[in-house]
Amino acid sequence: MPKILVSDKLAQEGIDILKRVGDVDVNTGLPEDELCKIIGDYDALVIRSGTQVTAKVLESAKKLRIIGRAGVGVDNVDVSVATERGVIVVNSPGGNTLAAAELTVALLLALARNIPQAYASMQKKEWNRSKYTGNEVYKKTLSVLGLGKIGQEVAKRCQSFGMNVLAYDPFISAEIAEQMGVELVEFEDCLKRGDYITLHLPKNKDTLGMIGEKQFAMMKDGVRIVNCARGGIIDDAALIAALKSGKCAGAALDVYPAEPPDFANELFDLPNVVTTPHLGASTEEAQTNVAIDVAEQILDVFEGRAARAAVNMPALSPEVLAAVQPYLPLAERVASLAAQTTEGRASQVEIRYSGELASIDTGAITRSVLVGLLKPVLGETVNPVNAPVIAKSRGIEVVESKSPDTEDYSALLTLKVKTDKGDNEISGTLFGAKDMRVVRMAGYPTDIVPEGVILVAPHLDTPGTIGQVGTILGNANINIASMNVGRKRPRENAIMFLNVDSEIPDDILEKISKVNGIKSAKQVRL
Repeated sequence: MPKILVSDKLAQEGIDILKRVGDVDVNTGLPEDELCKIIGDYDALVIRSGTQVTAKVLESAKKLRIIGRAGVGVDNVDVSVATERGVIVVNSPGGNTLAAAELTVALLLALARNIPQAYASMQKKEWNRSKYTGNEVYKKTLSVLGLGKIGQEVAKRCQSFGMNVLAYDPFISAEIAEQMGVELVEFEDCLKRGDYITLHLPKNKDTLGMIGEKQFAMMKDGVRIVNCARGGIIDDAALIAALKSGKCAGAALDVYPAEPPDFANELFDLPNVVTTPHLGASTEEAQTNVAIDVAEQILDVFEGRAARAAVNMPALSPEVLAAVQPYLPLAERVASLAAQTTEGRASQVEIRYSGELASIDTGAITRSVLVGLLKPVLGETVNPVNAPVIAKSRGIEVVESKSPDTEDYSALLTLKVKTDKGDNEISGTLFGAKDMRVVRMAGYPTDIVPEGVILVAPHLDTPGTIGQVGTILGNANINIASMNVGRKRPRENAIMFLNVDSEIPDDILEKISKVNGIKSAKQVRL
């Protein structure tokens, strides 16, 4: 029988499932050296957040087939090394969905009715009914930023209170939102119309500090905001200012930029702030659910079935891996470029494999395309295994086709992303084994190296336009690494790509967008 090591505290229900398929040892609190000494005897390892599965541990794990993380994050596992060594890494991304949704609703109601403040007053033996008069949520508007699994569950519960629910999510189709009875709107509309705003977004470069002074200024006077997602999405200084001025009537926070937080932060002294110590997944049921989920996946793997929530690449035969591996980074970067330059909500992605690509198994490449398409919005939770499921759940249709013919390249990967605001088509290829190029975009021939920071600027091809952009970047001490301009005919519409050595601040992008002839200026990170 397989040997299974449980190295962090795990609910007994999960251990009971594991015992159905193997011999289970529970040995918690092991330092790295101790874990290295014993891990070579085990076929499976079950962890939570405590155990650090480092490269050193994995090198000692000669028999290990699977690592199960009872929870969502796998930052305590060196996933790349695990993948190289053929070890499947699974987690439980949905085990705490209901717990997080219920806490969000609890905090929303606590804000509406001043429950924590009234309780604290009663603890002091005070009777201040009028001081803690609250507000009804009935017929109020809830704005949900991020309509993923947790956001959808929050929306359902708040609809039962008679709330009008709006949502912003670039990767949810209008059809999915309509089925839920949720009005899908743009980001600014979501901010402007909400009486209550709740965040359910990943933390990444695009969402870090996305609710700041400018965004609070758009909101209704007396808005209330709940964050059970990730700390840092709301700018602390802007939130404090809005709370003090009355622009924001109250805030409820379960997450913080650093945890434990700095209790010297003024937020913890404001009377209209409700705080909890990251309790989103802290229910008995959630802890049991993640234990059962991971244990069942380990059982599935040992009985010859696929794990449903693997976070690394599914196993491929050496022959298939050798054929597709060079194209995986190309696929992800071309798709990421498409995601970051396409307006609107994606409803379909067409993937065309031409030339040599038409004759190989492209399943892994398609998964990389979906990772690149979804990750700019959803963050690190997207991986090659769950990307197709996430795309389907968000109403994105995937259409694949193959053709042995290409015009100028031995192999060509073409993506066409369709949204409610139009289409965007991009083609990429490899020169040699690793030299990636984007060779066509939006109908223009290009020669772009898809890496680093790229300024993308559609413009009218007139003398001086590119020079003005270069001057603005130079004055801002931003170095241009390379430049490419795609055009069909002189002095007509064109598109400029500048690879730069550092990120471009928002105020510099704004200056570039105002240059005569420039239609828009976007910064892409690859």
